[in-house]
Amino acid sequence: MVLKNTVNLGNINQMELSHLKEIASLHQNMAAKYDFYANQCQDPQIKQLFKQSAQDAKTTAMNLINSLK
Repeated sequence: MVLKNTVNLGNINQMELSHLKEIASLHQNMAAKYDFYANQCQDPQIKQLFKQSAQDAKTTAMNLINSLK
């Protein structure tokens, strides 16, 4: 699942903000791992699956980060 649109996060408390930052960080980590796995794959279909998963994780992380600004 990809978060494609920014979310209005105007009225969140400090704990919720901390959790959202953690989620964004986890998605950045997932993106890095998927990119690594894609570079290790020989099978073109699996390689593409990992690349798409990495892009989806990057998109979600960036949208969360942008929503926090």
